Amino acid sequence: MTSTSPAIEAVGLVKRYGDKEALGGVDLSVPAGTVTAVLGPNGAGKTTAVRILSTLSLASAGTARVAGFDVAEHPTEVRRRIGLAAQDATVDPLLTGHENLTMIGELHQMPRRSAKERATELLEQFSLTDAGSRVVSGYSGGMRRRLDLAATLVARPEVLFLDEPTTGLDPRARNELWVVLDSLVGSGTTILLTTQYLEEADRLSDDIVVVDHGHVIARGDARSLKRQVGGDNIGVTVADVATLDDVCAVLARVTGADPVVDRVARTVTAPTTAGVAGLADVANALAASGQQVEDLSLRQPTLDEVFLTLTGSPVDEPDAAQEVVR
Repeated sequence: MTSTSPAIEAVGLVKRYGDKEALGGVDLSVPAGTVTAVLGPNGAGKTTAVRILSTLSLASAGTARVAGFDVAEHPTEVRRRIGLAAQDATVDPLLTGHENLTMIGELHQMPRRSAKERATELLEQFSLTDAGSRVVSGYSGGMRRRLDLAATLVARPEVLFLDEPTTGLDPRARNELWVVLDSLVGSGTTILLTTQYLEEADRLSDDIVVVDHGHVIARGDARSLKRQVGGDNIGVTVADVATLDDVCAVLARVTGADPVVDRVARTVTAPTTAGVAGLADVANALAASGQQVEDLSLRQPTLDEVFLTLTGSPVDEPDAAQEVVR
């Protein structure tokens, strides 16, 4: 059972770069042992928020606490308790995978033997054992990304920040990484991730926060966000396009809504508030009327539809490159 006390809490975070405002008063609350995904187009402020929460940047206004410590007043205590996987790999390409992880362990003041044991453990966890003795410059992009994430876990952080962790990974590597993240959350780690992969947010997160132009514009679990865009839809695909009008009449009568007909795709779709019961009613009505169909389904709006509806077109991101890291 996860704790309900926030492992990450931000109130009114504001960040300005000159006359540009990257964050305009963002609030976040992430319970311990859960995953929160922050979604938004390029330039929405996702990375800026992660930099503030991970002590790499100071907020212009507002407060934030991570693992119980204020990020501005006690940055060292926060850093001792977090891991950060930024968008760019941070491992040394001239060292082997095992040497990289061992070095990081020693930087965390682990005894050398313990650091080596932890490196071996993480290489196995991330399916990199066979590559552990190879120089990282010879790794594929996916292997280097997995090693980079492993490096953030050497000190067993309480809170993990992942900034677009699976960018550039192929589907298989992405799924493998998701399995690792599942195991981390199962052991009590709290994760805040930014992503533009809607499937990733749907698959991993307990809560989703949608950010645009530096403001939180929506939040909730995947299902509640989908309902903000629209409820469930019942879709029917017919075998014979000549039956579309008859099927449309049945769907309209049962749902009480005006169906949408796509003759090219041979589909009829209508909204419903009855869920599975509504789907069963449609199935019974179609059977009673003798209609032959290829497919009958109940679907929600996809997170892609939610994302596009809520955020609209992308915006330009203020330049954070000149930010001084403390």
